[in-house]
Amino acid sequence: MTDSSLMPVKTRDLHNHHMDSTIWDEFVFRPGDIVIGTYAKTGTTWTQQIVGQLLYGGDPGIEIGQLSPWLDLRVKPREVKLDILEQQSQRRIIKTHLPADALVYSPVAQYLYVARDLPDVVWSLHNHLFNATDEFYAMFNDTPGRIGPALERPGADIRAFWHAFVRFDGYPMWSFWENLRTWWSWRGLANVRLVHFNDLKRDMEAEIRAIASYLQIPVAPDQWPAILEHCSFDWMKANAAIVTPGGGEVFKGGARTFINKGTNERWKDLLSDADIQEYLSLAEAELGPDCLAWLRGGNKAV
Repeated sequence: MTDSSLMPVKTRDLHNHHMDSTIWDEFVFRPGDIVIGTYAKTGTTWTQQIVGQLLYGGDPGIEIGQLSPWLDLRVKPREVKLDILEQQSQRRIIKTHLPADALVYSPVAQYLYVARDLPDVVWSLHNHLFNATDEFYAMFNDTPGRIGPALERPGADIRAFWHAFVRFDGYPMWSFWENLRTWWSWRGLANVRLVHFNDLKRDMEAEIRAIASYLQIPVAPDQWPAILEHCSFDWMKANAAIVTPGGGEVFKGGARTFINKGTNERWKDLLSDADIQEYLSLAEAELGPDCLAWLRGGNKAV
């Protein structure tokens, strides 16, 4: 029996242009539910695709963006999202961008938290926000229920975007530090596994097999080639419309803009040594040395 006194407890709610955490108070967990937690642009869709392919034996027709809703996304009616999950009879995959202390924890669920080094996150996020359509911004800013400031489109200067994000902790999104720090605090729980974008890039097959083992998903040997193919960046880019939330309709260039490059270190020639040192000093103060080492390098770094 699990000692309830040792389980994490939700301590607050988070509301902004994107999110409303109160929906988790209504969600009824089932044994085997899989919660994928991330900060934005850290490999969320990739991890959803991996879990979906494992559960459905490499089926190329699985539309993971429809199957796995972002539960705390504010702009879609909560009854719609809850009903999508209620109607599913198989193991469910739920996406969240919440910090862990704004999330309801369940001992019957399994959690995957995915991280990526901050410069890589920022470069991907700039592409995401800069290439979003006016409809994208209207969806987040002009629909009822928004709390806090509006989401602003960034300018073309990516270094300016970097400096604002680092110095104002996630601007114009939400706090990066508290998201990572709170999930890091859950790392000792038996039903929580930390996944790193770098490790998936280094050896995707090994990481996917480890995820399958953690989630206790049996995979027939003849299913592995299809699973690995359908989780590759090239396949996901070519089939972006079926793996991207909403089919990518609110991005210039469509879903192939959302599934952008899938590469790291595009910032190398643009951030100075002083920029990186500023980031590292702030990150160590916010996260501590062990969490920072994991953020920068993945599980192979700690």
